[in-house]
Amino acid sequence: MSVLTRFRDIMSSNINALLDKAEDPEKMIDQCLRNLNSDLGKVKSETATIMAEEQRAKRVLDECNEDITKMQSYAVKALEANNEADARKFLEQKTSLTSKQAGLQEAYDLAHANATHMREMHSKLVDDINELESRRDMIKGKLAVAKTQERINHMGSSVSSANDSIASFKKYEDLADKALDKANAMAELNRCSSEQSIEDLTKKYSTDSCVDDELAALKASLNK
Repeated sequence: MSVLTRFRDIMSSNINALLDKAEDPEKMIDQCLRNLNSDLGKVKSETATIMAEEQRAKRVLDECNEDITKMQSYAVKALEANNEADARKFLEQKTSLTSKQAGLQEAYDLAHANATHMREMHSKLVDDINELESRRDMIKGKLAVAKTQERINHMGSSVSSANDSIASFKKYEDLADKALDKANAMAELNRCSSEQSIEDLTKKYSTDSCVDDELAALKASLNK
């Protein structure tokens, strides 16, 4: 497994762990991004150090190659000047430099590979952070919608409770109407009963004047 892949897996597991424990997802998302930016700063610093090492290794290798070329040139000039001893010294120095060249080339190749790897890691982390920052707004939008839905659900429960209360109120109103109707009916019956009693009592003490007159006439005729 490459270092870059391992680093990405660690970052992913850290983010998931934070989100799993999140009491406030919005705050935890922001904290994740702060942590990632902090890690990015460390990666950037390490990348700069490794790139500097690459540049140093390249400079040392280039200097060695230049010196080898110079020794070869000086050896040729010494021979042209019929100074074989000096030419030998230049060639000996060239041989010494050439023996170092292989090690310097190997060191540079390794430094270059490390620097390339760190640059890739840095670029990947920057891209991931940019993607997460763009997704952060989307996630916060979803959380806002979820909170709104929760409030709506809560209000739905309240409305259901209110409907039950309204239904109960209507039932009690119907009972009150029935009680009032019954009371009015009883009052009507009582009123009718009272009026009938007065009428009957009046008739008891009332006499028919026509009958009285006829009775008096009959008595008068008999007396005669």
